[in-house]
Amino acid sequence: MRNAKKGMAGLIALTVAAAGTIASVGAVAAQDDAAVVGVSWNNFQEERWGLRDEPNIIAALDAAGIEYISTDAASSAEKQLSDVEQLITQGADVIIILAQNNEAILPAAQAALDQGIPVVAYDRLFEIDDPNAYYVTFDNVEVGRMQARAILEAQPTGNYVFIKGNAADPNADFLRGGQQEVLQDAIDAGDIVNVGEQYTDNWDPAIAQRNMEQILTDNDNNVDAVVASNDGTAGGSIAALAAQGLDGVVPVSGQDADNAALNRVALGTQTVTVWKDSRALGAAAGALAASLVAGEEPEGITIFDTGPNGIPMQSILLAPTPIQQDNLDVVVDAGWIAVDELCQDVAPGTAEVCG
Repeated sequence: MRNAKKGMAGLIALTVAAAGTIASVGAVAAQDDAAVVGVSWNNFQEERWGLRDEPNIIAALDAAGIEYISTDAASSAEKQLSDVEQLITQGADVIIILAQNNEAILPAAQAALDQGIPVVAYDRLFEIDDPNAYYVTFDNVEVGRMQARAILEAQPTGNYVFIKGNAADPNADFLRGGQQEVLQDAIDAGDIVNVGEQYTDNWDPAIAQRNMEQILTDNDNNVDAVVASNDGTAGGSIAALAAQGLDGVVPVSGQDADNAALNRVALGTQTVTVWKDSRALGAAAGALAASLVAGEEPEGITIFDTGPNGIPMQSILLAPTPIQQDNLDVVVDAGWIAVDELCQDVAPGTAEVCG
């Protein structure tokens, strides 16, 4: 393996707790140059990556004595190809990639693998049949199931709308598959009718809003539930519903536990957001990379079946948590959001955590 030339000594003992934090780390001493892990971010302007993910990747690597380097593709699939080349040139022993486009990234990822550099697909799947390729994410099929369960409980019958994610992101279809698993029996029984289903380019809330507006028009506002695949598409859908006086009436799902979405859950305009603690995701990816640098067998690996025509991937799948009005205290207690931000404009008695 390429990283053998680093002359790494010692063992890494990385334990990621259930919440995803590192419980213990055995430091790795470099006999010559420090080991290096590179991260190719698709768009570091998105607040989440710098605020929650990156610090926990760095913490795991720092604890193991590993240098962190990174690049930002600024939403350009073409630039990301050259970014990965740059990380290879800079001596990265492992490369973590948050892909802008799951197909376009393949040549760059394969170039790294061909040089013996393990590659980790971070949060967004790209499929490569190679023993040194890994995938770290939350269980997105389960996220879809959680969304559908919450909406089905809130509205067991009626006209359902599905506002999906970006068609170029495999997660969009994993989510939709999980939703369908939960809702299929009710659909087969005729209790639920699918009256509109749209992908959302780039997960853009403005596009989700336009799609939702069109579906409301097509159905004369006769919509009973919206299964939106993330908090951005939920926000766009709720804006369209609000224009028709239907916000807080029609249940809406989401995911990511964005601050704005958590506030909507407290207000009662969004039914559920599925919390994926990206601090835990960053810690898990850093721990995996440190194990690969040390040439150790990674812990917690499962084989993720990507579909009938897909490539099974060595994966770490973290467990998500559905958040509704009755368990908002979970994200407050975890330090994810402050009570004053969560409870902004929330009337007393609406959500227990808000008083």
